[in-house]
Amino acid sequence: MKPRISFVIPFMNEEDTLGQLFERIAAAVRPVLRPGETYEVIFIDDGSTDGSMDRATKLVEQHPEVILIQLNGNFGKSPALAAGFDHAQGEIIFTLDADLQDDPKEIPRFLERLDEGHDLVSGFKEQRNDPWTKVFPSRVFNWMVRTSTGIALHDVNCGFKAYRRAVLENVRVYGELHRFIPVLAHWKRFRIGELTVEHHARQFGKSKFGGGRFFRGLMDLMTVTFLLKYERRPAHFFGLLGGAAVLAGVAVCSYLTALWTMGEQIGGRPLLILGVLLIVVGIQILAAGLIAELLVHIGGTHTPYVARRIFRHGEQRSEGSGPHRIEQSVEDRAL
Repeated sequence: MKPRISFVIPFMNEEDTLGQLFERIAAAVRPVLRPGETYEVIFIDDGSTDGSMDRATKLVEQHPEVILIQLNGNFGKSPALAAGFDHAQGEIIFTLDADLQDDPKEIPRFLERLDEGHDLVSGFKEQRNDPWTKVFPSRVFNWMVRTSTGIALHDVNCGFKAYRRAVLENVRVYGELHRFIPVLAHWKRFRIGELTVEHHARQFGKSKFGGGRFFRGLMDLMTVTFLLKYERRPAHFFGLLGGAAVLAGVAVCSYLTALWTMGEQIGGRPLLILGVLLIVVGIQILAAGLIAELLVHIGGTHTPYVARRIFRHGEQRSEGSGPHRIEQSVEDRAL
C-alpha cells in the first residue's frame, strides 16, 4: 500500500539531528493518519562528510517508514529535493529542513490548511531565531519576490511546506529554484496558502548557506520572472529585443543611405558600423528566440542529480542518474 504522506528531507552533516527529527515527525503524524494509512520519511544525503550516513542507515534498519537516498556527492538543495520528489509515493508531500529549526508539531495544522482547499501550504517564520545577517537579507529578498511576481507570500525561503502531489508533478525543480516552487505553482493556477510556524534556534551544527545565497537568489528571481512571462513563448521576449535592434539598425542605415544618395561619403562614419551591427545582432537575437521555442517544444527529461545508493527497510538499491536506472540485490554491498 502506498503511503498517504511523504516527508522529503535533504541533509548535509546533520548527524546530531536526524534521530530526533524522525521521532518528532512520527509523534506528530501518527495521530492524524486514518486506519490503514501509512507514511514515509525520505532522507537525502547531499554529500555529508560526518557520521550522518551511519545515523541515517540505522534509522532505515530500525524503522520501515524510513528511506535513505545517498547522492553521489554534494549537488545542492534543489537536486536533493528533486531526488526525494522522484521517489516519494504519498499524495501529500512535506519538505522541511533537517536542522530541527522547523518543528514537526506543525504537521497537523498544514494538513488542515490543505483540507481547506489549498494545493500548497508554505510556512512563514514570523519570529525567526537566526542572526540578523540571515534575517535582514531574507526580508529584503522576500519583498523583492512579492514585488516582482505578485504572489503575496511573506517567506518563500521557508523550507517547511506541504504539497499535493499534483503540484510537484507539474513544477520542475532544478538549479536553486526550490524556494520558488510556490511562485511557479501559483503561475500554474494552483491554490497557495501560508501558515505561521514556530521557528527554533539552531542547536547543532552550523548553517550551510553563506552570503552568496542572496546573490544566487537574485539570479534565480530573474529566471523565475522570465519563466512566469515567457516560459511557453520565449520568441516573444527575444523577438521584442531582436526586432527593436533590427529596426534601429534599419533606421540608421536608411538615414545613411539618404545621405549617400545626396553625395555625402558615409564609408568612414562610425554610425555605419553601428547600423550594420544592430541589424546583425538583432537577427542573432531573433534566431535565439526561435531556438528557444524549439527547445520548449521538444522539452527535456534530464534529472539534476546522481543517486549512488538507496536504502529501504530490508533492502538496498543502487541507481545511476535519476530514478529507476539500475537495480541491485540486497547482498551487493560493494558500492
